[in-house]
Amino acid sequence: MAFSPDGQRLASASGDQTVKVWDSMTGQETLTLKGHTSAVLSVTFSVDGKWLASGGDQTVRVWDARTGQETLTLKGHSKSVRSVAFSTDGKRLASASYDQTVKVWMPQAVRKRSH
Repeated sequence: MAFSPDGQRLASASGDQTVKVWDSMTGQETLTLKGHTSAVLSVTFSVDGKWLASGGDQTVRVWDARTGQETLTLKGHSKSVRSVAFSTDGKRLASASYDQTVKVWMPQAVRKRSH
C-alpha cells in the first residue's frame, strides 16, 4: 500500500491483478486499475502525486494517478516484480524482481520516445 504525497489517496496492490485507489478520508474506492496478468505485489506514488507505478507480473506499469489510465508498461524482468519505488526527484523508477535483479528506469524519457 502507498499513500499519495498529499495523503488524500491510498493505493493498494491486490491478488486479483488490480491496483485499487481509495479516498483515504472516506474509504471510498475511486479507481480500479487493470492490466497486470498476475497478482500485483507493489505500488508507489510519484513525489508529485501525478503518477502511480505498480509491479507484480514481469512488468512495471505506470498509471495516471487521477484518471487511472495506463501510460507506460516497462518490460525487462524474467520473474515477478516485487517492489517499485520512485526517486525523490521523480525522474527515476526502480523495480526489484524475484529474478534477483534491480532495474532503474527513466519513465519520462521512455514516454517521450514512444510518442
